Amino acid sequence: MHYSQDVENMICVKKGPNHGPAPIPEEGKWIQAKEIKDISGLTHGIGWCAPQQGACKLTLNIKEGVIQEALVETIGCSGMTHSAAMAAEILPHKTILEALNTDLVCDAINTAMRELFLQIVYGRSQSAFSDDGLPIGAGLEDLGKGLRSQVGTMYGTAAKGVRYLEMAEGYVLSLALDKNNEVCGYKFVSLGKMTDFIKKGLTPNEAYEKAIGTYGRYTREQGAVKHIDPRTDKEVQ
Repeated sequence: MHYSQDVENMICVKKGPNHGPAPIPEEGKWIQAKEIKDISGLTHGIGWCAPQQGACKLTLNIKEGVIQEALVETIGCSGMTHSAAMAAEILPHKTILEALNTDLVCDAINTAMRELFLQIVYGRSQSAFSDDGLPIGAGLEDLGKGLRSQVGTMYGTAAKGVRYLEMAEGYVLSLALDKNNEVCGYKFVSLGKMTDFIKKGLTPNEAYEKAIGTYGRYTREQGAVKHIDPRTDKEVQ
């Protein structure tokens, strides 16, 4: 370490109190984080790419500074899904500092990593007040039983109104309209359940029928006047 002549010529003044950093909440404890290994917690964050055409939701479970679990969910960009596959392999085993300075292929995933780093080193994690934190595998709880991301896809125009295309329950098959031509319910097929039924031996048609459900006032007895396919506008039964 080199000092300028001006500094060399200064007299030494003793430093006063040094209380260290303010403690942050981590897994049910208050921790004075001084090194990367002092950081633990599970947290989520959102990132976006420069043209903002896609987004990434990143979930990390960190124990003693090392990423033990990573869930990468992306939307809006086809290439981003392939980048997510790489990031999910790259992130575990790295410290959060390594991960912050690692090219995670996609700009949105890199941005999400930056946002998570800031949250967790400031003590803003979902497990801040949970004794011993959350177990490895807790990230999967965001996906539900079918291990599929919760996706909502809706489209609307001033001229023609709204179209529900995908709900958390699944792919929307039809919209129910009431006497005022307003949406009052919908029918959906859970693609995750359908695939699981097929893997268990059901035929595709049997699995499809078994995975269908409805929400709201869907039947005519409940007030629905007609049903339309939200993708073609054709009336369906």
